[in-house]
Amino acid sequence: MSSGNPDVILCERGIRSFEDSMRNTLDLSAVALLKEWTHLPVIVDPTHGTGIKSLILPMCKAAIATGADGLMVEVHPNPEEALSDGFQALVPEQYQEITQAIRPYLELEGKTL
Repeated sequence: MSSGNPDVILCERGIRSFEDSMRNTLDLSAVALLKEWTHLPVIVDPTHGTGIKSLILPMCKAAIATGADGLMVEVHPNPEEALSDGFQALVPEQYQEITQAIRPYLELEGKTL
C-alpha cells in the first residue's frame, strides 16, 4: 500500500504455536481486531488454519461471526493425488455441503456467497 497498491486483502490462516493437535492455531480474534483497526478486507482460511477437515465447517461459521469478509477453502477433485496439502483438501461435494451449511450464518450477518 505504501508503494501505491490499494488492492490489499488480509488473510488469517493460522499461527504457529505449541499446540500440536492441529496444523496451525486459527486466530479468529485477529479477524475482529483487524476489522476494528483497518479498513482492509479480511478473509479466513480454515483449511490451513487447522489442517483438519472436520474443523473446516465450524471454523467457517466462526469466521463469519467474527466479521470475515470472505473464506478461502482448499478443494481438490482427488485430494490423494494433490501435489501438496491433500490431507486437508475437501472434495467438491464436501465444499458444496459447506456452502449450503453456512448460508444461514451469512444471512444472519447480512452477507451472501
